[in-house]
Amino acid sequence: MNVGEAARRAGLPAKTIRYYEEIGLIRPERTGNGYRAYTVDDIHRLAFLKRARGLGFSIDDCRQLMALYRDRSRASADVRQIAAAHVEAIEEKLRELQAMRATLQKLVHACHGDERPDCPILEEMAGEADAPKPASRKRESVAEIG
Repeated sequence: MNVGEAARRAGLPAKTIRYYEEIGLIRPERTGNGYRAYTVDDIHRLAFLKRARGLGFSIDDCRQLMALYRDRSRASADVRQIAAAHVEAIEEKLRELQAMRATLQKLVHACHGDERPDCPILEEMAGEADAPKPASRKRESVAEIG
């Protein structure tokens, strides 16, 4: 079958399938005229990749998982190790996201949200949250002159 039909059956864009071929995740046969010819096994591998990517596995992880899937003498411990490392990475990302949420919640709470120009959200992003306010520096300069 051609790439369009393979895309429909696997539920992936044709562009993604071509990319997977380009990086060596799949290797469809070529017909005499050079067109890709996808088999049922290729569709199965594409569906495998779609599910793995849907779970957030990286391309490198997918490459390893695909190799382990094809290797019937594999040790399930190898697969488990990849999955456990991915779970840890997800947990780390969750911790980072929770910290970002907490910081943003504090900043949103600190912001008056009115017509005044001062904004703790922008000040934090600019690294000015703890810096002296420009108005206070101006007063000091006038005091020194006077």
